[in-house]
Amino acid sequence: MRVFLCEKPSQGKDIARVVGARQRGTGCYNGPGVVVTWCIGHLVEAAPPEAYDSHYKRWSIDQLPIVPQHWRIEIKASTAAQFKVVRDLVGQASELIIATDADREGEMIAREIIDLCGYRGPIRRLWLSALNDASIRKALDALKPGTETVTLYHAALARSRADWLVGMNLSRLFTLLGRRAGYQGVLSVGRVQTPALRLVVDRDREISAFVSVSYWAIELILSLGGQSFTATWLPSDSTTDEAGRCLDQTAAQRAADRMSSQREAQVASVETERVREPPPLPFDLGTLQEVCSRQLGLDVQETLDIAQALYETHKATTYPRSDCGYLPESMHAEVPAVLDALVATDPTVRPLIDQLDRSQRSRAWNDAQVTAHHGLIPTLEPANLAAMSTKEHAVYRLVRSRYLAQFLPHHEFDRTIAVLRAGDQTLRAIGKQVVVPGWRVAQDAGHSNDADGAGDEDPRRSQVLPTLSQGTRCGIDDVTLKALKTLPPKPYTQGELVKAMKSVAKLVTDPRLRQKLKETTGIGTEATRAGIITGLLGRGYLLKKGRSIRASDAAFALIDAVPPAIADPGTTAVWEQALDMIAAGQLTLDRFIEQQSAWVTRLVDQYRGANLSVRGVEGPQCPTCGAATGKRAGKRGSFWSCSRYPDCKGTVAIEGQRRSRRKPS
Repeated sequence: MRVFLCEKPSQGKDIARVVGARQRGTGCYNGPGVVVTWCIGHLVEAAPPEAYDSHYKRWSIDQLPIVPQHWRIEIKASTAAQFKVVRDLVGQASELIIATDADREGEMIAREIIDLCGYRGPIRRLWLSALNDASIRKALDALKPGTETVTLYHAALARSRADWLVGMNLSRLFTLLGRRAGYQGVLSVGRVQTPALRLVVDRDREISAFVSVSYWAIELILSLGGQSFTATWLPSDSTTDEAGRCLDQTAAQRAADRMSSQREAQVASVETERVREPPPLPFDLGTLQEVCSRQLGLDVQETLDIAQALYETHKATTYPRSDCGYLPESMHAEVPAVLDALVATDPTVRPLIDQLDRSQRSRAWNDAQVTAHHGLIPTLEPANLAAMSTKEHAVYRLVRSRYLAQFLPHHEFDRTIAVLRAGDQTLRAIGKQVVVPGWRVAQDAGHSNDADGAGDEDPRRSQVLPTLSQGTRCGIDDVTLKALKTLPPKPYTQGELVKAMKSVAKLVTDPRLRQKLKETTGIGTEATRAGIITGLLGRGYLLKKGRSIRASDAAFALIDAVPPAIADPGTTAVWEQALDMIAAGQLTLDRFIEQQSAWVTRLVDQYRGANLSVRGVEGPQCPTCGAATGKRAGKRGSFWSCSRYPDCKGTVAIEGQRRSRRKPS
C-alpha cells in the first residue's frame, strides 16, 4: 500500500483528491492501493530533562549542564490519537511518500515519525510549492528519492538538539542566577530569540540615551507663471552639523530676514536625471510581513496565518514560508493560466491585465536565485473571493499586485534638482515628474498606496516643478523660519523587527559570518520569525505599545546577563554554516552536537558563579500568566503589575500594602 504522509489535514485532503483517495477514514483518506494521512504539525517533541532523570524536575545549578547521551522524543498528548493512526498506517506501507511542507522543518516532522515507527521500506519525497490540483499533479510526476532529502532531516535535527542544549541549560542557569538576585520569573534563553530580543533592547537604549539637538530650517514658497513650488535654504558649512542641519539660530534668522527682503530668486543651475525603477520582486514572507505591518497594521503572526490560509484553505496563493522572491524560469510558461485565473477570480482586474505584456521577463524569473521555495504568487486556478475575510482579501491583493507588476514597464520619472540664489543665500528645489507610470499602476490592483514605501517620500521631493533654466527668475511668495529638533530613533514595530532580523548581517564585523547571514537572510527563518516574536511577547520580554514593541525590564536584565555570544547574531551564522554542511553531507549530526555540547558546558562552567544585576525586575511571577512583574504606583500605593500589561492585567500586592489581585478582563 502506498502511504502519503502530509503535514496538515487540509494538505492531506488536497493531495487525496488528486491521487484518488476519496473515502474518508479516521485521520486519513483511502483509495485503491493508496492512503493519505497527516501529522497535524509535530506529533512528537523533544523530551524535557525530567524525562531523562526525575531529579531534573527540581532546578539546580549543580545539575548543569544537562547533555543527553541518547536523545528521546515524546508523543504529544494533544495529538496522541492521530499519532496512533499514522503509526498503524506506516506499519502497513509498502511505499511511503513524504508530503509534508517542502523545507527543513517539514522534513523533520515526517522523518521523526518514520524513525519512531521503525519503517524500513522505500521512501520518496513530494516537493510541493502550491496546493492547487495542477501543482500537485506536476509534483507527483517529479517525485524525489528519499535519499535526496534525508540530510535536510539531519540538519533540522541538529538545529533542534542544539536549540535544546542552549535553551534547557542556559534558561535554567540564568533563571537560577536571577533567583539568587531576587528575581522570581523565568529568564528564557534561546539561540534565535535572544539575539532578536537584543535588537529591541539596543534600540530602546538608543531612544533612552538620545539627546535632542535644536536646529533651524527655512522653507520658501516660490512661484513662476502661476505655479507655486517649495524650496529649502542651504546653510553654509560653518553653521551646520554632519547632516547639513543649521545649528546657529542667529545665522538662520539673518538668512531668513535677507531672503524676506528679496522679491525674487534666480536659478543658478538645473540638473535633470531620468530614473528607471524595475518592478519589485514577488513577495517572500518576511517582506510580506513588513508591508502588512506598515500598510495594514497586522502583527507578523497574523500575516503568516493569513498567508497560510490563502495557501491551504483558499488555494489562492503559493507556499508562503519562502525566503525567496524569485521565480523559476520554467514557470513563465504558466503565466497565461495564472492571469486567466486572476480574471476568473476577480473580473475587475481585466482592464489592468489587458495592459500587460505577457511575454515580458522581469528580473524575477531567475533560476540561479531560486532557493527551496520561490516567491509568493497567485496559483493557476481561480479562487473564491467571497470566501475570504476582509484581511485575507487585502493580503491576497498585495500578493496579486506584485505578480502583475512583473508584466508592466519600469516606472520612469525625471528627478530635477534646481539651485537658486536669493541675494547672497542659496536655495534648492527638488522635483519629480512621472514619465512612465509603469508597474506602479499594479498597486491600484493591490489597493495599496504604500506597498513599497512610496508613501514615505518627502512631498517636497515629489512635487512637480515648473520649467526652469539657468537665469530663470522666480517670485518669493513666502519665507518661513522653522525651529526644529532632532528626533530619536523610532521604536520597532513587529514588521520592522522582522526586517531587522533579516538584515542583521550589518551588525556583524566578521566578513565571513556577515556573508553567511546575508545568504541565510539573517537570524531565524521565514517560518520561525513570527513565532519568535510572538514567544517574546508571551513571555513578557516584549511589550506592545500601539503598533510599536518595546523591551521590558526583564529583557534588559536578560541581555545584560547572558554571555555575549548568546546575544550575538554571529553565533547564528556559525550554526547556519554548520547546518548547511550537514544538509550537504559534509558534517555529521553527531559531530555537530558534540561541538555544541562542549560549548554549552564551557558557558555553564563560566557563568555558574556569576552575580546578576536585575534592577527593576525583582517582583514575583504574575499569578495569571507567569510572566515577570514590575513595580507600579497606584491610588492605594505600589503594587506588582504583569509586564505583559495591558494584554494581561494580573497583579500582586506588595507585602504590607493592601491590594487585591485583579484577573484579566
